[in-house]
Amino acid sequence: MITDLFRWFGDPAHWSGPDGVPQRLLEHLGYTALSLVIALVIAVPLGLFVGHTGRGGVALVSAGNAIRALPTLGLVTFLFLLFTESVTSTIIGLVVLAVPPILAGTYAGLQATDHGVVDAAEGVGMTGWQRLWQVEVPISLPLVLGGIRNAVLQLVATAAVAAYVGLGGLGRFLLDGLAILDYAEVIAGALLTTLLAIALDLLFSLLNRALVPRGIRLAAAVKKVAA
Repeated sequence: MITDLFRWFGDPAHWSGPDGVPQRLLEHLGYTALSLVIALVIAVPLGLFVGHTGRGGVALVSAGNAIRALPTLGLVTFLFLLFTESVTSTIIGLVVLAVPPILAGTYAGLQATDHGVVDAAEGVGMTGWQRLWQVEVPISLPLVLGGIRNAVLQLVATAAVAAYVGLGGLGRFLLDGLAILDYAEVIAGALLTTLLAIALDLLFSLLNRALVPRGIRLAAAVKKVAA
């Protein structure tokens, strides 16, 4: 099997054309990126509102848990039967998958903000809007980015469902390989998906270090050690 896998990766035919690895990789990234952007537009403002105001927190957590229980493949298949449009059904299914972790990370980040700091900001005359963007959001950024990072990993792993409704992406290697019992192709598809997830996880790790102020990172580390 290892020999077959090396042979598969070494075949030039698998690296060119509409069915080649670069094209399938771009398609997979496209589904992931589009779904992530839509999920961010939905989840971040809602998480900020609920976390800042404290209104609807219980409903938010309950709805998030309910959405997490939905099987993405089953949802995409149902939506495909409903809309008969592959891209629409896939993107909606992936957005539904990505919203809960982003929403939870944003809400939890604001809820975890030290109330003493928020009260001090209010005491010096900051408006609610200023407290949100100048105090609460910077402090909560590690958890917010953690939720987004979690969503990206889930999207990369699950975007393979696009192949089941006739689209491309790395899932095509899994589906097509199983159809002809080419297990080297199946393993190659799984390996490529794993490597993409690892690469994006490392990218978000660097992004976290670049965006989160050093003082907040140190404070989070001290809190983690103390816990």
